[in-house]
Amino acid sequence: MTTIYKSEEGKLAVLSAYQNILAAWPLANKQYKVKTTYGDTFVIETGNPENPPLVLLHGSLSNSFSWFSDVPLLSEQYHVFAIDLIGEAGFSAESRPHYKSGAYEQWLDEVVGALDIEQCSIVGLSLGGWMALRYATVNPGKVQNLILLCPGGLATQRRDFMPRMLLKNIFAHGNRTKAIGGALGMDVKAPDKMAAMRKAFEFIQLITKNEKPRFGKLPVFGDAELNKLTMPILVVFGDSDILLKAEKSIERIKRLTPNSTTVLLPGVGHGVLGQAQRILNFLSEHK
Repeated sequence: MTTIYKSEEGKLAVLSAYQNILAAWPLANKQYKVKTTYGDTFVIETGNPENPPLVLLHGSLSNSFSWFSDVPLLSEQYHVFAIDLIGEAGFSAESRPHYKSGAYEQWLDEVVGALDIEQCSIVGLSLGGWMALRYATVNPGKVQNLILLCPGGLATQRRDFMPRMLLKNIFAHGNRTKAIGGALGMDVKAPDKMAAMRKAFEFIQLITKNEKPRFGKLPVFGDAELNKLTMPILVVFGDSDILLKAEKSIERIKRLTPNSTTVLLPGVGHGVLGQAQRILNFLSEHK
């Protein structure tokens, strides 16, 4: 298998840093792998098994560390499964099937089956949002609620799906702290979030430095595919997203799905994080 890393040293640096993050996970959890056709998939399980299942799918150039600050609140009411995407810088297999191959919906269905989940709510961020949409259009009966944070696939991309462009945009700003906060969807005025924001950005930089990028554009879903989505849907974008067309994406999901709620966050770029309370509020309205 071709490695997704530029070097073995870079791979070790990323996975070592990620292991340190996992060791400091903010609440009791189980960490394990499940087998799929596309290789082993790493899962972080938290919350009461008696609660409804909630699956979390992170974005590109990332792993489940994306949910570090959100998991404690989400796990109070849900049985949470944070899943490392295949082909990304986590502990899942490094396989990267073609986006149009049908592999990703099969992969996620195998993961959900291995977790003994019949129906769940899914939160997908960026590339994870595209995968969540792909899965929901193929298996709509298995998705109770769909929460999409800056998802791909609703409108054509501004350029190749390379979040490293986000980093270049941040470094071009004079006020880097403010730019990082806007890019990551965090309130930089909140002192308690400042340290977490900087650590998150440093880890993203480490991954970006050592992981080979995914080239090519994410396929845009057709009208007929989106028409299949009858479950409650929450879509959140930042109005300063430099990778995806936020307003066009929102217009399409509102027009083509009967039960969607949309939010456009002012001053926020690509990478909408820290949305746990908004997610819980939405889920509580659609039990």
